[in-house]
Parts: sequence; structure tokens; C-alpha cells
Amino acid sequence: MPKLRVGVLFGGRSGEHEVSLLSAASVLKAIDRKKYEVVPIGITKEGRWVTAGDAERLLSNGDAGGVKKHLRAGDPGATPSAAVLAKGESVIVPPVPHTGKARGTAALMPFESEAKALDLHASAGGSQALHLDVIFPVLHGTFGEDGTIQGLLELAGIAYVGSGVLGSATGMDKDVMKRLFASAKLPITKHVTFLRSEWQKSARKTVAKIEAALKYPLFVKPANLGSSVGITKAHDRKELAPAIEEAARYDRRIVVEQGVGGRRGKARELEVAVLGNDDPEASVVGEIIPGKEFYDYEAKYLTEGSVPVIPAKLTKQQSKQVREMAVAAFRACDCAGLARVDFLMEPGKAGKIYLNEINTLPGFTSISMYPKLWEASGVAYPKLIDRLIALAMERRAEQDKNRYSR
Repeated sequence: MPKLRVGVLFGGRSGEHEVSLLSAASVLKAIDRKKYEVVPIGITKEGRWVTAGDAERLLSNGDAGGVKKHLRAGDPGATPSAAVLAKGESVIVPPVPHTGKARGTAALMPFESEAKALDLHASAGGSQALHLDVIFPVLHGTFGEDGTIQGLLELAGIAYVGSGVLGSATGMDKDVMKRLFASAKLPITKHVTFLRSEWQKSARKTVAKIEAALKYPLFVKPANLGSSVGITKAHDRKELAPAIEEAARYDRRIVVEQGVGGRRGKARELEVAVLGNDDPEASVVGEIIPGKEFYDYEAKYLTEGSVPVIPAKLTKQQSKQVREMAVAAFRACDCAGLARVDFLMEPGKAGKIYLNEINTLPGFTSISMYPKLWEASGVAYPKLIDRLIALAMERRAEQDKNRYSR
């Protein structure tokens, strides 16, 4: 039986580019080469889809401004890119229409529905066409987790790991996500959403609107971004304006949430990994004890001190409640394949539990919470990769049952 050709897609234009490199290095290290023929595909921060040599430089952080020296999750350091990409197998995928050219490098050929794979043809003098059966996107944040790359793969008719366009887009948009959670009658924190243009037109009115609805401390977030990029905790009005300005750098919509626990203490941060398509399963519940005031980007990737606790110290009833809520959130956003669902619990043993957000392409290094939660649930990292690829193929087969014309 021929091996599946799996394209591992990493990098990207978002603020989570470096996190993607860490995830990709882990996947490329752990994936079973006896089962799969692996094709690494890199995307630079400028959005350029690159060949093997450049993809290797991406993984070794040659294009990441030395971030490798500071990121705590050091998988690339333990897994040299030269070993990962020893055969130099990669491909140029130009971000152009099917019949176009990209700087004379390559053209993306039309997809033939009977083939169920993506044909990528290099220009004269380049490598021969590669036939990809499934894409494993390890792209986090904007242009990778928000439905955009999923739309490209849908147009190509190729199987890919993770949620579709709708699930990816809703899972990325904190405002729309909360509307879906509320519709599903899931408990969420009080919040206010407004436009950057509203803030720029009248900061005073915007602050009044926020303070009329919410109590400090507040969490100020860009509506579309991940890995806690652009998120600030505002303890009072003096800190609110700078927090809004920071969030407004990343998106035209800003979400302000009332802090769970208020001034009584920090909320507990709980996480559950979900795996599946139409019949999803939830992992054990984990907890993150941040090394800082909350689990921001720096606490996640740049500094030591944050402590994962797996399983979280909860009662059986609390654990059951959180796991059921995680599956309900997964379904509410029409997710598929994988997601990590995050919760906030009020201080105290009997504190109320709120659904915070869902992440449709969570960090995937071997020490990230998503794989660690499944490892604690009995699914080892390499087997988890197998499951995700199988779910991608299953979802593609289900989609192929659809008719798109009369």
C-alpha cells in the first residue's frame, strides 16, 4: 500500500509565526515516516511560500530575528532542521490563481476531483510535481487559523487536518465565538465589543460604554488573534486606554471582558483538548498556573514559571462539567479534527466555571498543552498525529458525498 503524502504547512504571516515553527519541528520529528511521505512547506512572515532550503532556514529561525534563543519551548534546538529536512523535500506553492505564475517560480495547477490530491508543479528546471494527499497545517493565528488557508484547501478539494472554513473563522473571532456560545446556552464572561473607529472617534464615549457594563479588572483583546498576542489586563481607567491602543494595533474590533473573580483573586485557568469530527471526545482537564498575573504570550513562550497541572485538581462533577462544556463548544462552532477549549473558574473550590474561548489550531509542540492533555488521556504524540490525519481523510470523504449542482 503506497504511503500517504502529507504536506506539513508552517510559518505564516501572523504574530504567532515563531510558535508555528516550534509546532512544525515537533510534528516533523514525531510523524511516522514508515506510514507517511512527508513534504515540509514553509511560509515566510511576508507571506512567501518557500522551497526546501528556505523552509529549512525558517525552521532553524534564520528568518525569525533570533527568537530561537528566547523561546522556552525549545523543540527546534533539540531537533536540528537539517535532520528534519535531510532529503530536501519541499515545494513552492504560489499565492496566485490556478493559471498564474509567482515570480517565475511555480504554478498551482487545477485540481482534478477524481485524484483527491493537490498537484503542485514547479517551473522549468525545478522539481517534478508533488502529489499531496493531505495537508497538516501547523499555522497559528491570522491567515492560518482563521479560515483563509482552509478556503484555499477547500478550493483544491484536498483533505486537511482541523476545522473547515466556518469552524476556523468562528473559532478565531472572539466576538462571534461568544455569540455562538451564548446561543448554545454556555456560560461566558460579561463583555463589550466595539470598533477601532469608534475608539478613535470618541475615546471618552467608548470608556463610558465599557464602564457602564463591566467592572474592573478588565481584559482587553483584539477580536482576531491567538497566543494572547495583544491582550492586556487593565486594573483601572488609567490602564484601560493603553490596553485598547495595544489591542487596536492587531484588529479593527476589540473585545473587553470582565475579569473572572474580580478583585477577589485570580481565576483558575482550565484547558481541555477535543479530538474528533461528528463524534468528538474530550481529554482529561488540565490547569495552567501562570508564572505572571495571567497566561499571556510572554508567560506561554518567553519566560519560565508557568506550571501545567494534569489532571487539574477538580471534583469528579466539576471535571465532567468542563469536559461536557468543551464538547458543546466544539459543536457550537462547527469544529472538526482538533481544538483546545479554555475555561476560567472563579477562586474557591465551588467557583463558577465560564467558557473562555476555543482554539482550533492550538500549539502543537511535544510540551504544548494539547498533546500533553491527550498523552495524559492515553494517546501518545505520534498516535495523536495518526488520529488527526485519519480524521482529515474521514472529513474529506464525508464532504465528497455532497453535491454542488442539480
